[in-house]
Amino acid sequence: MKNTGNYTNHLGSETSPYLLQHADNPVDWYPWGPEALDKARRENKPILLSIGYSACHWCHVMAHESFEDPATAEVMNALFVNIKVDREERPDLDKIYQTAHALLTQRSGGWPLTMFLTPDEQIPFFGGTYFPGQPRHGLPAFTDLCQRVADFYRERRDELDQQNRSLVDFMATMNQAPADSGAELNAMPLDVARQQLEQQFDATHGGFGGAPKFPHPTSIERLLRHWASTRAGGAADQQALHMALFTLDRMALGGMYDQLGGGFCRYSVDDRWMIPHFEKMLYDNGPLLSLYSEAWAATRKPLYRRIVAQTVEWVTREMQAPEGGYYSSLDADSEGEEGKFYVWTPAQVQELLSAEEYQVLAPRFGFDREPNFESHWHAHVFASTDSLGERLGLDAEQVQARIESGRRKLFQAREQRVRPGRDDKVLVSWNALMIKGMAQAARHFDEPSYLDSAEHALSFIRNTMWKNGRLFATYKDGRAHLSAYLDDYVFLMDAILELLQVRWNTADLEFALQLGEVVLEHFSDPAGGFYFTADDHENLIQRPKPLSDDALPAGNAIAAKVFGRLGHLLGETRFLDAAERTLKAAWNPVQQGPYGHTGLLLALEEYLYPPETLIVRAGDDLKAWQDSVARDYAPARLVFCIPNDIDDLPGLLAERSARRDGGAYLCQGTRCLPPMTSVEEVKQQLAAE
Repeated sequence: MKNTGNYTNHLGSETSPYLLQHADNPVDWYPWGPEALDKARRENKPILLSIGYSACHWCHVMAHESFEDPATAEVMNALFVNIKVDREERPDLDKIYQTAHALLTQRSGGWPLTMFLTPDEQIPFFGGTYFPGQPRHGLPAFTDLCQRVADFYRERRDELDQQNRSLVDFMATMNQAPADSGAELNAMPLDVARQQLEQQFDATHGGFGGAPKFPHPTSIERLLRHWASTRAGGAADQQALHMALFTLDRMALGGMYDQLGGGFCRYSVDDRWMIPHFEKMLYDNGPLLSLYSEAWAATRKPLYRRIVAQTVEWVTREMQAPEGGYYSSLDADSEGEEGKFYVWTPAQVQELLSAEEYQVLAPRFGFDREPNFESHWHAHVFASTDSLGERLGLDAEQVQARIESGRRKLFQAREQRVRPGRDDKVLVSWNALMIKGMAQAARHFDEPSYLDSAEHALSFIRNTMWKNGRLFATYKDGRAHLSAYLDDYVFLMDAILELLQVRWNTADLEFALQLGEVVLEHFSDPAGGFYFTADDHENLIQRPKPLSDDALPAGNAIAAKVFGRLGHLLGETRFLDAAERTLKAAWNPVQQGPYGHTGLLLALEEYLYPPETLIVRAGDDLKAWQDSVARDYAPARLVFCIPNDIDDLPGLLAERSARRDGGAYLCQGTRCLPPMTSVEEVKQQLAAE
């Protein structure tokens, strides 16, 4: 018997769509907070902590099997205080308890995360991820597990107390690796990471490692940056470029990319990028938008322009609120089935297309092959336009025209289906990643609509989620709440620096500086680097200090980069010192595992070889300057074009005075050249650097 929807628990007033999905479960769920924690202490009941997110397929499976079942709920309610957490709203809790899960089980975690905590200090003593409603796959039934855990808690308290103290002590030391303030930072980790990436590279299908395959944007960016730096040194590493571009190609042509509607899914379950886990996350698509824009700037490959245009179209069509903020994700499931919205049968396709269109699209997307997803067909590019043209006696334009017309018809038909659920909360950190991607696309493609989208989102965050000099992390239905995390602040600073390279706005720079001051005041570790939570955040069993990349770049990596860039832009030594201290605090982990710290390696590279900072001051011809010097792929160069009528600039910028006929100021680190007065002179100087 399943839940009929007549139950109520304590989640009904939450903003998280994930928590609201569980608001009518028979489980007496609480959100994380004083009410639930006090109840656990008062009744001396262990806490059952369940962490997931709204687009998570296995979270839905566990909900249907267990949390909607009254008999299971009766056991949970009798034995535990049950707490539901949206890992997207509370990444602090997710980081802590994923780490604890790894330490307790010696296995990697994931979602749903199921942890059992002591009622007094919220220390985890047992955990796992998905547990089935009935015994299978070597896993016990969830109700049996709950009973065993509760018995263990009652009968083995002394043993548990000893385990808990050891766990907490070890987690505390994880943030206290001795920072080597006297370390001589060097380029060795950059070269080691390059070799490690090649060892992991799949030369047949692209990407790194085997299935399941994730995009790993920071790894691809690392390879592009490595190629660019070696090219500047006169010995371009073509293999690094090949690994990056081949991976981008395979992802763009695979089923992980939505060939009909644009945008990337979370990951591929196979090594060919063919069948995705169908959820679409904002935090994947922002960095990938950046990467494909940069790859186009480096190669001018038409495929990358198409991917950028279609991804932007998807974001603005489905993921941007009218008020400006970007939504978080699209579910993997619709009508209770994973991928149902996206897959086809050949008969459905043939009915919608003309014979000429089907003649091209069937071999193009594999509709003439065996089914590749649960007796259905999911579009994956099997045939190039050239091979189709040769096979069918058509020229490239004819092939492309049929692909495009057929794609539009299939897309329009798909739009009539029951759509996957959308998580419509707005998260600052994920919005910042998309703002940055839109800004880079706007700069490289000179597309004002991309800029408009990014500015709309930034304006929403500043007007709605920035209150009394601090950020809120999340927004939904008119309510912004939860204190923001390190990622929110530094990702937004990074996005603003990209926007300033598309168009100058002094107010945005001032906003970035305000964000930076909050980070320095409330997130700093005196030993160097930054904690994930502020000094006035809720007291938890650990205060994480993220250094390695996961699905997102590490907050400390972005902090080191943006403080380094702002320091050089403004001549602000406090910012430069913060960047250096962060790198030195992370130096030992970076040396031990460069491959896992590719975000920090970007900051390290810019510390060792400061990027060129070009300030252009001009009047009516400002765009001509920008077109000439700001659209190429030059990751070691920042270009800011400031109109002559703007004054009252902060720091070193105040010395970059307006010039009637236009002029430019070029610095690399603390070395600055005399002002230059023509585009030709600037281009010659850049070529010589």
